[in-house]
Amino acid sequence: MMTLIGKKKGITRRGFLAGASAGLAAPAILTRTRAYAADPVVKIGHVSPRTGPLAGFAEADDYVLEGIRKVLAAGVENNGKTYQVEIISKDSQSNPNRAAEVASELILGDEVDIIVAASTPDTTNPVSDQAELNEVPCVTTDCPWQPYFFGRNGDPATGFDYTYHFFWGLEDVIKAFLALWEESGVERKVGGLFPNDADGNAWGDEIHGFPPALIGSGFELTDPGRYQPLTDDFSSQISAFKEAGCDIITGNMIPPDFGTFWSQSAQQGFNPKVVTIGKALLFPSVIESLGERGNGLTSEIWWTPDHPFSSSLTGVSAKQLAEGYTASSGRPWTQPIGFKHALFEVTTDIIRRSADLDDPNAILEAISKTDLATVVGHVNWDFGPVKNVSKTPLVAGQWQKGANGMELVITSNHSAPEIPTTGTLQLLS
Repeated sequence: MMTLIGKKKGITRRGFLAGASAGLAAPAILTRTRAYAADPVVKIGHVSPRTGPLAGFAEADDYVLEGIRKVLAAGVENNGKTYQVEIISKDSQSNPNRAAEVASELILGDEVDIIVAASTPDTTNPVSDQAELNEVPCVTTDCPWQPYFFGRNGDPATGFDYTYHFFWGLEDVIKAFLALWEESGVERKVGGLFPNDADGNAWGDEIHGFPPALIGSGFELTDPGRYQPLTDDFSSQISAFKEAGCDIITGNMIPPDFGTFWSQSAQQGFNPKVVTIGKALLFPSVIESLGERGNGLTSEIWWTPDHPFSSSLTGVSAKQLAEGYTASSGRPWTQPIGFKHALFEVTTDIIRRSADLDDPNAILEAISKTDLATVVGHVNWDFGPVKNVSKTPLVAGQWQKGANGMELVITSNHSAPEIPTTGTLQLLS
C-alpha cells in the first residue's frame, strides 16, 4: 500500500463526512456503507470545458460519454460484486475558477469516489488542486505534464498524494517540432508566440521550455514577450518577426488568438514558410474557418485514426473510434477524442482493480499500479518522468488539402516510430 505524505490542513471531504456521521450508532453507519447496499454505485466526477474558448477540446464529450455509459450500463465487476457506475459531468466554462468550483461541488456535494478532468491546465490544474485538498483520487489528461506538474508547484522528489496525470511533455513537443523544422530546410530563425497563461508560460520558460532547446539545436529565437490571451492586436509581434527574418513561427495559442494573428499577418505582409502552433491548430473547425490560409499549417499530433492502438474497454481501434464519432456527429474527428475515451479506460481499470472502493487509499493504490494499453498508448505511472505523471507518444504533422477537404497528415514520427507517417511536409506558399 502506498504511503501518503504531506496531508493538507483544514476540513477535507473525508473529515467533513466523518464528523457529520460521528453521532450515529455503529449499526446505522454500517447499513449505509456501499458494501451492504443492494445495488452499490461508484461515482465518477468529470470536468470539461463544454463552453467558452476551450470548447473545441470538449467537442466530442457527448459522443464519448454516451459510448462509455453504454459500455458500463451493466456495471463493473470488483471483488466478485457488480457496481453500477454513475458519471456526473460538469462544464468548467473554460474558466479555471469555475473548474475549481464545479470540482468542489462534485467532491463535497455529489460525493464522487474518483474525479477526472481533461483539456489544458485551465481545467486539469484547478480540478487536481481541489482533489488534492479534499483527499479524493483524481486522474487527468490532455495537458502537457510540465504545466500540470510545475504549474501546481509540484516537487519531483515527492510528487502529489491524490492526483495523477497522463499525456506527453514539452520535451516531446520540442523534439517533434525540431524534427519537423529540420525536414523543412528553411532558415533556422524562429518567432515565438507565448501567451501569459499556464501553457504559454511553460512553453516559453527559459529553463524547461522552448528557448534553451532551440538555442541548443542551433535555432535563433525571437520572443517578443508574453501577450494577453484574447488580445486584438499582434502588430508588435509581427513587426519583431519581420525584422528578425523569421521563417518559422511557433507557440501555444487558443484558436481565437491564432485567428487574429494569422489574419493580421496577411494584412501586414508577413509570410513565414512554416507555422507550427500548439493547441490552436488541433481542430478541423479552426482550420476550416481559416479557408485557404489553413492549408499547410503544422502542429503537434497527439492522436489520429492512424495510431496503431485500440481501446482496452471496447476493443475498437483508433480508426473505428474516429469513424464512429464522424458517423454519429457528421463532423470530422478531433484529436481529444482518443484521450477523452482513454480517461475512462483508465478509470474503469482502476475501479476493477481496487481492493476496496470505499477506501480512497485503496483506489490510490490501484491508480499507482496502473499498467494499461489504451487507445492513446500505454499508461503506467512507474516510469515517470516525475511522480504522478505517465507519458504518451507524440508526433507532428501538417494540414493539407485532400480529396475530402483539409486532412491532418503525420509528417514526422522521430520520437514515436511505431506511429506511421502519412505524408510529407510542404512549405507554405
